[in-house]
Amino acid sequence: MDFTNNSDLIKSLGKGDEKAYMFLLDKYHRRLYGYAMSLINDHTLAEDIVQNVFLKTWQHRKKLNAEFSIQSFLYKSIYNEFINSYKKDKSVMMLQMKYYQSLAEVVENSDDKMIEKMIHVVTKEIEKLPPKCREIFSLSKKEGLSNIEIAEYLNISPKTVEAQITKAFNVLRISLKHKYNTILFLVFGMHSDENDVELR
Repeated sequence: MDFTNNSDLIKSLGKGDEKAYMFLLDKYHRRLYGYAMSLINDHTLAEDIVQNVFLKTWQHRKKLNAEFSIQSFLYKSIYNEFINSYKKDKSVMMLQMKYYQSLAEVVENSDDKMIEKMIHVVTKEIEKLPPKCREIFSLSKKEGLSNIEIAEYLNISPKTVEAQITKAFNVLRISLKHKYNTILFLVFGMHSDENDVELR
């Protein structure tokens, strides 16, 4: 059976073929993990998300439609697992959800090495930010805290929080150049005119 063929792979999964399932794991685990990491930025939780998605895919394998892309199904499942499991106690704005959905499209259409390179470069540049600036930026764009929540947590003014986030984006814009601006936008939810960051 040719598991590289989408239809054959799904049909084999539906029949309970464990070789098809192992092929699925080998082919998509790294990419799905990279996508999950971009959403939650926690190695353990990202791995939990991926494992849950693969487990549920196997459990519901007979319901898979051979006419639909298994790759698209997996990425949507990662996104849904993230929203349902780790964002259920926070209000998720529709605009933020669109950012995550857009990121899924970018990840789907990129190869493993390109995704890993983008995530690695962005993470490396964030680590170079001044300590306080990095902490505030991470609380805002990775943990999803509001400026007021960060201000209360760090005992500083909301204006200081806003200034540090603006500083972080300006530094990253310069260091990452234009080809990484789009991934910053998708991962961290920047608006095209936010902090005077130009997207191209």
